[in-house]
Formats: sequence, structure tokens, C-alpha cells
Amino acid sequence: MAAASSSSSSSSSSSSTALLHRLHNTNSSIPSSTGLHNRSSSLSLLSHRQISSTSPLIQFSPKGLANPLLVAPVEKKKLSVQTEAVRQLTGFLTKAEGFRFAIVVARFNEIVTRPLLEGALDTFKKYSVREEDIDVLWVPGSFEIGLVAQKLGKSGKYHAIVCIGAVVRGDTTHYDAVANTAASGVLSAGINSGVPCIFGVLTCEDMDQALNRAGGKAGNKGSEAALTAIEMASLFEHHLKD
Repeated sequence: MAAASSSSSSSSSSSSTALLHRLHNTNSSIPSSTGLHNRSSSLSLLSHRQISSTSPLIQFSPKGLANPLLVAPVEKKKLSVQTEAVRQLTGFLTKAEGFRFAIVVARFNEIVTRPLLEGALDTFKKYSVREEDIDVLWVPGSFEIGLVAQKLGKSGKYHAIVCIGAVVRGDTTHYDAVANTAASGVLSAGINSGVPCIFGVLTCEDMDQALNRAGGKAGNKGSEAALTAIEMASLFEHHLKD
């Protein structure tokens, strides 16, 4: 009986050991909360090391699951622009003394160009430009302005040249040819001579538009051209002089 009891006890012990072994294997396949917590810590550490500062950092709950509501905000980098080194150069309307100007005026449509000339002369006077420092040259029409302006610019006597004319549209394409030639001629004069040549040639649909811009309700474009000449002369003299 004792031997049977011992054998039964040994068999029961073996069965218990086998059962415990199976339970251990089964439980080992199920991650414990501690394992999840450790994995969460590893993922958090990985996210800090491998995700750049510009990417959002995903926060993990203690159970190791990503929470979409706990996304850390992205910190935007502030750009520091140093404006102290930027130089801004401009001409001065208060420093016109000593500058010499030439005004090239088209005789064609003189009813318009003469008020434009008077507006330019009056503006030069207001800004302390002496009369002896201004030369006025008359040409037949706006077509001839560019050639004379270039000649004056290359002479080296003037700080800026004002070009005044009036082209009014008619029934033919003559308007387009003269207007385009006048504009390109004044531009070429300034580029080729290196002296500012100011475009004060009106290109209008009718005579009413021209008169309105020669001292009428639209102001005086000759005066505006003179102001531009003063500013450009100052810019070249004080900042762009060779």
C-alpha cells in the first residue's frame, strides 16, 4: 500500500508539473503589462532619438498604445532676418542745388507741350534749381526727342534730361509708330549716355485727355517729370557716381 501510495503521489506530482509547464508556455505568449510598459518606454525613447525636431512627437499611454489626441504640437522655428545690413538708397528732392537739367520739348501739339514745359520749369524753381542751370531745346516733334536727348546726355553737362511731347491718336496708324519710337528713343538715350532721361511724352486718345494732363484736372505731367528728374539726378550723384 505504501508503494502504491508513493507511486500515486509521484504520478500526481508529474501531472502537476506538466500542467504548470503548459500554463507557463501559454502565459509567456501573452505580453504582460510590465512588458507593455517596457516596450512603451523603448518606443518613447526611440521617438525622441529618431524623430526630427520638426516632426510631431506621438505620446504613448502607459499601456503602450498611441493616443491620437496626445500629439505634441510642432514648434515652429522663428526666422531671424537681419535687416541692419540692408542698404536702401534713394534720391533726395531737397538737394537739387547745383544740378543742371536739360528739357527737350516737341513743338508739335504745342498747345499741350508748352503747359507741360511751364509745369516743369515751375517745379524746378520750387526745388531751388537756378534758371541758369536749365537749358530748353525745341525739336519738331516727339519722334526727334530721343536723338537730341542722347546727344545732350553724352555731352556730360547735365545731371538729368526731361523729354516732353504729346502724341494724340488720329485716324491712321501714325500714332502707334510715333508713340513707340518716342518711348524707345528716350529709353535708349538714357541707356547709351548713362544720364537719366525722363519720359514726359503724353500718349493720349484725344486732345481732351492731353489737355487734362497738361495742367487740367489730371494734373501736370511736366511737373511730375521734373520731380522725377530731380530724384534721379540726386540718386546718380550721391549713390551711383563712378
